[in-house]
Amino acid sequence: MPELPEVEVVRAGLDKWVRARLIESVQVLDPRSIRRHVDGVQDFEETLTGCTLRSVVRRGKFLWMDLEGLPEPTALVAHLGMSGQLLVEEPDAEDEKHLKVRLSLAERSDAPSELRFVDQRIFGGIFLSPLVLTTDGYPGGAGSIQPLIAQAAAHIARDVLDPHRDPNDLYLALRKRSTDLKRAILDQGIISGVGNIYADEALWQAGLSGLRNTATIRRQEVTRLDDALVDVMTRALDAGGTSFDSLYVNVNGASGYFSRSLNAYGREGKKCLRCEDKGRESLIRRDPFMGRSSYSCPVCQRRPRRQNIKR
Repeated sequence: MPELPEVEVVRAGLDKWVRARLIESVQVLDPRSIRRHVDGVQDFEETLTGCTLRSVVRRGKFLWMDLEGLPEPTALVAHLGMSGQLLVEEPDAEDEKHLKVRLSLAERSDAPSELRFVDQRIFGGIFLSPLVLTTDGYPGGAGSIQPLIAQAAAHIARDVLDPHRDPNDLYLALRKRSTDLKRAILDQGIISGVGNIYADEALWQAGLSGLRNTATIRRQEVTRLDDALVDVMTRALDAGGTSFDSLYVNVNGASGYFSRSLNAYGREGKKCLRCEDKGRESLIRRDPFMGRSSYSCPVCQRRPRRQNIKR
């Protein structure tokens, strides 16, 4: 599933190509992709037609476009799921095999005029959501200066790269819990935007075990982890995101390539680079985790001696 850097790459692309453009028509080709719009296909198409895409905003992995032209503040939310793509295409470009929704935009001389939602596995979707005030009075997310957030995303915490996030909040939230550290940083209500790949990378960089009980975490360890999260996300964003799956493409169709720079994730059986630099020999191990996998070094990410919670 795309994580924060991948979604931010998409947001920036959409901001360049579709912001401030009028939606002239909407075509839903597969109703399953708008299943969260309870009033159905016709209402979805008619409601969006004539609206202008005012801004493109992201918090964590949530992406939405503020709409202008409706009686109440409303956003078009895009949830990419496992395989969702937002592509900007020329009208005469061949339809993608898994094209689900087509938005025809007002022509602009320097930009294609169709925004397409493509989704092979149909875990994602697009839908309308009211815009509500943020609880802290700051902008809803990246790409916005308004204290508004799509109601569908209002339950998640500010993300790793949000300039309005207070790093001390992460420490306080972790100490209130009694759970595995990795499980906690994947909780979007604690800090948003972190997924399985970048969780492993940040934990490796911070030298912390994902099995550590959050109730025992020390402030300096959380500072180290927070710095690692910011660094890993920033480097991934600079590289265009991570792609192990050809289904992830940004708005222009280009895959990310941060996977070439990973230190832990997907490196089972390979030497730990930090240990190697220090003259130690250890191999990255893979363990099952919540139906997925965790990758870590058993030496420089030493596991806790006692497990205080059940896995």
